[in-house]
Amino acid sequence: MAFTFLMRLRLPGEWYPAERPAAQFFRWDGQVDMAMATAFALAGGALLRRRPLPALVLLLAASVLGTLPLGVAEIPLPQFLAAGVAVFFIAAGRPRATGVVAVLMALAVLGGYLAVRLVCGWPITASSETAVALTTVIAWLLGNSLRESREHAEELRARAATQAVTDERLRIARELHDMVAHSIGVIALQAGAARRVIDTQPERARDALGEIETAGRQTLSGLRRMLGGLRSPEQGRPAPPVPLEQAHREPGHRESGLGEPGLGLADVDRLAATITQAGVPVDVRRSGEPRALPPEIDVSAYRIVQEAVTNVVRHAGTTSCRVSIDYRDDEVRIEILDDGRGGDTEGGYGLIGMRERVSVLHGTFAAGPRPEGGFRVEARLPVPAGVR
Repeated sequence: MAFTFLMRLRLPGEWYPAERPAAQFFRWDGQVDMAMATAFALAGGALLRRRPLPALVLLLAASVLGTLPLGVAEIPLPQFLAAGVAVFFIAAGRPRATGVVAVLMALAVLGGYLAVRLVCGWPITASSETAVALTTVIAWLLGNSLRESREHAEELRARAATQAVTDERLRIARELHDMVAHSIGVIALQAGAARRVIDTQPERARDALGEIETAGRQTLSGLRRMLGGLRSPEQGRPAPPVPLEQAHREPGHRESGLGEPGLGLADVDRLAATITQAGVPVDVRRSGEPRALPPEIDVSAYRIVQEAVTNVVRHAGTTSCRVSIDYRDDEVRIEILDDGRGGDTEGGYGLIGMRERVSVLHGTFAAGPRPEGGFRVEARLPVPAGVR
């Protein structure tokens, strides 16, 4: 509206106004039309997010009302600009069908305005109106392209997250296989030893059978817990989306990969020493009474610490890191803190892998920036009653 008035006033440095005002432009009826057009445009803008098509109707009505006092043969582009911008946002943020309806409504208003003038025997300017129509179509094409790009990006994020979860489950399954194979090998060796000495050294045979029973119970318990989570993906926690810029791992980066069945929380000190030698001091603090944990819990806890500390070295930009391991009656709590740059709670495969490990063991996982700066990773792994 301001532009409309400025075009019809002689501005400083001009010999005459760029557009000559019509007779009704300064009359009461023209002023009422301009005021109604302004009100409709403001109402349409306020309604655009919640009800896009009714909002577009108001903006189109505003363009027509704003044109009537001008005495022109077409709806000028400045009067139709708000409607064109609305078509762009509708095409970008709503389903394709809604965007198509919006652009057709806009083109119908442009065509209907010319048709009414022809029926009334008034002149029209078809070339100028064609330019306005093309501008509206281009706005729709840009919005539709933006919507398709966003949908494609979301599809890639979903695929990347699903693949990351699948890969992590396969890694966990392979580690479980290694642990089971290790336990079965121990059982076979103890059974063979018991068979050989059962007649001559019954005490040794009894001890070997006790070791077999312990190893068998631990392995069966681990299988029951972990395979229950790996059996069907829909039982697991939904994976968070992965940003496109982090959907592919950097070359050479290695997640919580495979390792020896014997790795566990007892090896955290050795891991900390290695990272410290690399230039980032790692302070390991233990509380509670350390005790033997089931192999799948021990290995997963170590892998979570390993991945979190590796992320600190690679991404945090800090010179220190603290690892806290708290042995409680019914769980083991792990916390990794740093004072670095913080980060995205949904970024990369590492957090997805840690979350999946904790989910398989029916624990809880949290990761995110700290209010005072830095990043925090916390995992709580429940410990079965038989091994507390």
